[in-house]
Formats: sequence, C-alpha cells, structure tokens
Amino acid sequence: MTQRKIPAATLMQLLGPWTGRGPAYVNLARAIQHLVLDGRLPLAAQLPSERTLAAASGFGRNTIKAAYDVLQDDGFLVLRPGVRRVVTLPPLATTPGVPLPPLSHPHLIDFAAAALPAPEGLIHEAFMHALTALPTYLPTHGYTPLGLPVLRSAVAARYRARGLPTTPEQIVITFGAQHAFSLIVRLVTSPGDRVLVDQPTYPHALDALRAASCRIVPVALTPGGWDVEGLAAAARQTVPRLAYLIPDFHNPTGHLMPDAVRSEVTRLLHQTRTLIVVDETLAELALAVPVSAPFAVHDRHATVVSIGSMSKSFWGGLRLGWIRAPRDLAERLGAARASVDLGTPVLEQLAGAWLLRDPDPLLGRRRKQLRDQRDVLVEYLGQQLPEWTYRLPEGGLSLWVTLPQPVGPALVAQASRFGLRLTAGERFAHDGLLARQLRLPFTQPVAELREGVTRLARLFREVVGQDVLLDDPGNATRLEV
Repeated sequence: MTQRKIPAATLMQLLGPWTGRGPAYVNLARAIQHLVLDGRLPLAAQLPSERTLAAASGFGRNTIKAAYDVLQDDGFLVLRPGVRRVVTLPPLATTPGVPLPPLSHPHLIDFAAAALPAPEGLIHEAFMHALTALPTYLPTHGYTPLGLPVLRSAVAARYRARGLPTTPEQIVITFGAQHAFSLIVRLVTSPGDRVLVDQPTYPHALDALRAASCRIVPVALTPGGWDVEGLAAAARQTVPRLAYLIPDFHNPTGHLMPDAVRSEVTRLLHQTRTLIVVDETLAELALAVPVSAPFAVHDRHATVVSIGSMSKSFWGGLRLGWIRAPRDLAERLGAARASVDLGTPVLEQLAGAWLLRDPDPLLGRRRKQLRDQRDVLVEYLGQQLPEWTYRLPEGGLSLWVTLPQPVGPALVAQASRFGLRLTAGERFAHDGLLARQLRLPFTQPVAELREGVTRLARLFREVVGQDVLLDDPGNATRLEV
C-alpha cells in the first residue's frame, strides 16, 4: 500500500473545528478517527510528528502524544520502523460487505442502481432503424475492434458540438464506460503501478484497478470538491502512472469540477507524466447549470483520455460506451483489444448511431425528469429524515447523504426486510469505511421515491433505536442486526 505523508497544515485543515467539551486529546483523537472512517485520511498515510502538529495546532506536545496514544490503542495508528505513526483500521472497523437482494425481490424499491429506465418507445424505434440498416453490414465479418465508422463519427460529432475538436479516428467504441476503463488500465499499466483516484469514487473503477494489481492512491474530496493541493502532493510523492477522475457531477458526491481546477489539475499531472482518464458518463445530465465543455479542452500535452457512455443518458441495456484518446493511443487500444474481445455488436452500434443523430430533445426530457425526481427526493428526506445532510447536486443521478451516526452498514444489512435495496458508502472507498455515507439515486418514479423514503425512515429509526454505542467510531460496525 502506498504511503503518503500528511503535512500538519493539511491535517489541521481536514480537522476543521474539533475542540469542545472534555479533554483536548480525546476530542482530537475522535476527530482523527472520523476522518479515517469517512475516507478523508487515506490508510497507510503517515501523520505529522507530535512536534509539528503541536506547533500547527497551538496545543502542547503532550496533548498530541496523548491523542496519538488513544488512536494507537484503538487500532487507528500503528508504529512502523523508520516512519511516523501510520493510519490503519482496527479489525472490527472493516466490513465484509452485504450482498444485495436480487432484483426479482417482490415490491423492491431500488436505491442501489443509479440508472434510468429506457425512454418510452425510443429505444425500440432505434433498433427498428438499426435492423433496416443491418443488411449493408452482413457481407462483412462483423468484427469491429475500434467500432463502426458511423458510430465513431457520431460520437466525434458530439464532442465537437461541445467545443472539443475530435475526429472519428480518436474514438474507440466499447461495451460501456467500465469496459472502456478496463481496456485503458490493461494497456497502459503494469502490476504495482500507482493510480491516483478520488476518495470516494466509482466502485467498478476500483475493481478494475485491483484486478490489474495496481496500487491505488486515494485523494479525499473536500465538502467543496477537489483538493488541488492534496492532488499535487499525492502526485509528487507517488508519481502515479494513471489518474482516474470524474469531473462532471462526480459519482457519488455530485461535485462539478470548475474550469480553473480542470486547467490546474491538467498542468500538475502533466508534470509527473501522469495519464489522466476522465469519466464523463454523467456530463450531459446537467440539472441546474449549463453542460460543461469536455475536460480535454484544457489538455495541451495529449495527456487526457476521456471515456463516455450511453448508459446513463439513454439506457444501460444498450451497453455502448467509448474512449476518446490521441489517435496513436486509440489505435493501440484497438489492437490490444483483440486479446479481450473482438468488438461491440453491430446492431447495438447502429441503434446508438441513430440515437446520437439528434440527442438534444431526449436529453432535455431526461434533465427535466431528473430535476423533478431530485426535488421530490429532497422534499421527502427533509420531511422524514431531517437529520440526514447532503449537498444538492447540480446534475447527475444521486444524492450523497451523510448520516448522523455511522450506521450505513447496518442500514444496508437490514434493507431487504423493508423492501429496499441500498449500497453502503464503503463500496465507494478504497480501504475506508464511510460508515456515515449512503448514495441515494433519484432515478425512480416519484411514487417509488416517496414510498422509498418512508421505508428508509422506518429502517433508520429501527437501527438507531438498537443498543449500540453510536458515538464511538471504533464500534461503528458492531451493530447487532
């Protein structure tokens, strides 16, 4: 696991206001525990020395030492030869994960999948047009590692419409964004390479990196978004081969990266020769702001690779995604793909190309639908679970909710009894707990959102009413469920 040094000033910024009633060393220890459990302090990070943290905090060195001793006793710090105290998790603070109930579960309300159903009639119409066009392709062998020219041209045109000059030769068609990312990781990384990611982030991207035996370097998002100084420090200390970022309506937090931050991140990661992979699958689902220009408009050194998908804006069942890359890299991806698969099905590509001829009317309807459903979810959460907090996202598909107690794993474990399907916050973190977080999609119809929140409220009241020491982060997973 990659070790990083956390400067005293950075730790103080992360802690925020932490003093209160009781001994200062206990308050400090509890505050650091919460940072670890919320995923904002990466595991294996080296904390500042007692002397430097004392100088930064204004408290005596004995106070810092006592806080570190508490953390060590509770299993949140370990001493390693030649280094400062290193962040870890006590054994009981890790959870094995709770299996989700099957989708066939009767009367199930699905708050686990952030995806919309197919738009009525449109997908069927797209496949009817695809069947009409199919005979032209039947005399060929049908293998398209780079994708059909008609779909590559349609995707390239969409990038150009959003302000990024793109040729069809820069596009590789895939089975979706997850497949796209896996192909990139397979081509450009080797086992042991470091990869910088947001914390939290898209869980299937973490799965792909673990499968490739990459060393994941998480950089925690702040309540306001990306920590540019933290990204820069992580890049300098670890020199990652790859960085995976979700700048548009980040999954799961909903943050939108400002243009100035995009330019700065591109500049910083170019200095460490880090290839930047940006996931833009949610980019066109802007609900309260204009759609941003693609991240790669800030790229001056051909170090940005973009991945996109039709799954979120059109329908997941299409299984169509793409990679936009410099032409030479796109050709290498197509060549390397032959060892994995021989291309995306022709019929689906033809349907996708037809849908992308004029996607704006559908996208406009999707945005209105999502805006209405988001507002309903927020209204009912405010009525029935006012103690749950969240930031209203300007786009995307979900809310990232912070619970008042670290009971996320318990809610997931008990959800099926209430006809719910939930995903624990820990699923979005690399080796972190995130026991106080849940992702709540607003992709369900209004009636289901209302009923879902009612069930959530009953579930939450039952869980927090159990005999648990909820104020002790070390006991966060000892819920008797």
